[in-house]
Amino acid sequence: MRHLSVGSRMGWTGRAPAPNDTQSRLGAFEEHEEHTHATQDRLRSCTHDWDTGKNTLHMIGLDERGAVVLREKVSRNRIAARLVNMSPCLVGIEAGMATHYMARELVALGHDVRQVPPAYAKPFRQGHKNDFRDAHAVAEAVERPSTRCVPIKTDGQLDLQALHRVRSRLIGNRTAVINQIRGFLLEHGIPVRQGHRFLRQQLPQILATRTDVLSPRMVRIVGDLVADWGYLDERIERVTDEIESLAQTDVSCGQLMTAPGIGPIIASATVAAIGNGAAFAKGRDFAAWLGLVPKQMSTGDRTILGRITKRGNRYLRMLFIQGARAILLHPKSWAKHSFGPWLTAAARRLHHNVLTVALANKLARIALTVLVEGRNYETRVAPAAAAA
Repeated sequence: MRHLSVGSRMGWTGRAPAPNDTQSRLGAFEEHEEHTHATQDRLRSCTHDWDTGKNTLHMIGLDERGAVVLREKVSRNRIAARLVNMSPCLVGIEAGMATHYMARELVALGHDVRQVPPAYAKPFRQGHKNDFRDAHAVAEAVERPSTRCVPIKTDGQLDLQALHRVRSRLIGNRTAVINQIRGFLLEHGIPVRQGHRFLRQQLPQILATRTDVLSPRMVRIVGDLVADWGYLDERIERVTDEIESLAQTDVSCGQLMTAPGIGPIIASATVAAIGNGAAFAKGRDFAAWLGLVPKQMSTGDRTILGRITKRGNRYLRMLFIQGARAILLHPKSWAKHSFGPWLTAAARRLHHNVLTVALANKLARIALTVLVEGRNYETRVAPAAAAA
């Protein structure tokens, strides 16, 4: 009781206060069900702040004037039942893990559901951080026409995305095993050239002939790591084959694979990330979302450009960079592409890494155009240029 009395003297009870008395009354929705119909008539937008690590989410409802008319906390498994009898309204959810499934459920109930990136909602939060103020910030952000929301992914996109994430994790584990083998050998004075191909070729001979510096225990440890390496290779190959088979049967992936530098892995990862590309108005926006554009630090009518922003999907950006590097390895085939003259001229004046990023930017724009227009890539080059 001492803590409560001190809190009472200081005007603070230990809990974040509601913005006003009306919001406090409406926050206790289950205790005051007589406000249900009046709230639904005034409700314009309803936002959720959903922490996927918890079992509850916080809701804020705004009326036409922007005043808060709904403020309550709902358990995770009751959110659909809570909104099933509510008239259709704009529902904003902070984008994150496990939000696509809930968004599809609310769309089926007739609501206009939009997923707001946390970075776009943060500037609208006022005062100290708590769950209800986060939800209010999402409510403010979702109503701004300039806010770019995250498209709702289908089950097929989520399955394809899961395959790519598993493959990426397995590749990282394999790289860690290879580096550990090289480190153990280097500690015993046996350097091996970087690259898994060279280590795979030299390792049997090293284990058989360098017993003068390698103890039997170390030979056994390295042998176990080689077995782990082989297991990871098999897993990666199975997952890659599954991704490639799905890409061959998907229409959008097939259209993307007609573009230069884009194979089954890049095509399927692009479809899993952006679907049909309707979230982007033009290819430049998609390239900027991937982080393949220079960072701007402009002021006073001066344009200052730095290194690339590296925003957006890091995995997809890495794949487009690899696709660009694959094209740059074969200069003789540049003339067969529509961007051949540009690439030839850019190669004379740009650093190799800058050229790689510029080409990845162009491939990303081409990929979005193919997705949005729903057609194959068309190579438009002059016959003389192609023959040269």
